[in-house]
Amino acid sequence: MADATLSLMSVELRHLRHFVALAEEEHFGRAAERVFVVQQALSNSIRNLEEEVGVPLVLRTTRRVQLTPAGQEFLIGARETLALAGQTVERARRAARGEVGRLSVGFVSGLAFGGLPEIVRRFRELYPNVSVDLRELTAQEQEAALRGGQVGIGLMLLPVRDPTLDSRALWRQPLVAALPAAHPLARKRRLKISDLRAEPFVFFPRQIRATYFDQVMRWCSTAGFTPHVVQEAIEVPTLLSLVAAGVGVFLPIEFFSRLSLPGVAYRPIEDAPTVDIVAVWRRGDGKNPVIRAFLTVAEEVLREGSGK
Repeated sequence: MADATLSLMSVELRHLRHFVALAEEEHFGRAAERVFVVQQALSNSIRNLEEEVGVPLVLRTTRRVQLTPAGQEFLIGARETLALAGQTVERARRAARGEVGRLSVGFVSGLAFGGLPEIVRRFRELYPNVSVDLRELTAQEQEAALRGGQVGIGLMLLPVRDPTLDSRALWRQPLVAALPAAHPLARKRRLKISDLRAEPFVFFPRQIRATYFDQVMRWCSTAGFTPHVVQEAIEVPTLLSLVAAGVGVFLPIEFFSRLSLPGVAYRPIEDAPTVDIVAVWRRGDGKNPVIRAFLTVAEEVLREGSGK
């Protein structure tokens, strides 16, 4: 039944195209050439159309073709229908290219200060007909929202091990030291991790970012010490504010050195481990053209930002 309906719709559109061509050319021969059919086929098409409509649409004379009053009114509707059909087809094609639709993007707070604004700005320039909804969420909240379908794609710093989710590393960043600006170590251009052995640390709670936490602890352990965490916070801007207040030092990824806060100095660290900024989406949604388009833009923008 579905195939028959589609076939009928195709015949009707073909009849409409033939009718419009005839109305504009006012000649069966020229109209037939315009729509790439023989004259007899065009004549049959117009006759079938008149039978479907139930009234004469065309006055046939030996010299030219004229429309009946009914035909003149039908021409208006035929043009509108063909234009709408063309728009519908083009909209479907644009959707298949990821150029129209909606996308909800989850992101960890720190990305709002660098990376995310550039990605969204470029994406909106390239795909102005895609509505982008931004939601600030922790990594755990993003994973839950992705599983529940409330978010289409997430941007976070942690590797994802949930088998229902897929991910792709967009950007790899080394850890750096965030120090109070007046700290003696801020006078150095580059640090070793062992330089921070005696320093108080501010850091994430392990239950919030276990992978990040464990990576830093292992790195410090290889240098012969365990960081003394004196204050915890769940967001990077809060931790950097604690650094500015002199509470302790912090080890963010280099990306966050874009957060130029008064009272905070950033210094590279020798042999620093790297952390990936990753995009995450629900398994099976990777073929969604809007998600594919967003991933492409994100990779390009972050690659440009890294100077590679």
